[in-house]
Amino acid sequence: MTLTLTVSDDVRSLAPGFTHVAIEAHGLVNGPSNRASAELLDDAARRLALRLGGRAPHEDPHMAAWRATYAAFGSKPSRTRNSAEALAKRALADAGLPRVNLLVDLYNAVSVAHLIPVGGEDLDRIEGGMRLIRATGEERFVTVAGGAETVEHPDAGEVVWCDDAGVTCRRWNWRQGPRTRLTEETTSGIFLLESLAPMPVSEVTAAAEELAELLAQFSPGADIAVRAPESSA
Repeated sequence: MTLTLTVSDDVRSLAPGFTHVAIEAHGLVNGPSNRASAELLDDAARRLALRLGGRAPHEDPHMAAWRATYAAFGSKPSRTRNSAEALAKRALADAGLPRVNLLVDLYNAVSVAHLIPVGGEDLDRIEGGMRLIRATGEERFVTVAGGAETVEHPDAGEVVWCDDAGVTCRRWNWRQGPRTRLTEETTSGIFLLESLAPMPVSEVTAAAEELAELLAQFSPGADIAVRAPESSA
């Protein structure tokens, strides 16, 4: 059954230029990072450098739009960066991008190359549908701090992704919770690419197609479907 993804009217009002494209995949094969996934990450860093042409990631118009949106719901964008900007900074640093596992490496590479926030969730760990909402502050976000499981609550008005069990990602796409993250045991996943104006819808669609091709390459025989873009414009 196809996972339901909904965006609240409050979020659409906050970011009228928001677009997201989802990829649902079943029959995936995950595993540790390898040479092929590392090469993709290195190539993504090179593509990013060409794209920026010497600018800092936050100077890109798409990243500037995310910073403005983060500020609009009360987050400090220089401290809690959207996932694409945070990865871009790491890609340009001497240490480079982290190697996590095959599936995460693939979507991180696409995120960096296109400067688009991309997330991946284990479909078998999601309860009910997923919703992008403005939090009341009562929602539960289960995370790990100091090696122990702990429960946080988002700020009132914060934009979060959640399912029936609680928050899956805080501050829109800033920090994913461990409950639904992709592990080496993951066989079904939902990948979400998110953009704001002024990025053309065609660009986020092209990035989704690139990720779908990579998923098919690394998981031959997987059932992979790219959904049509859903826009708030």
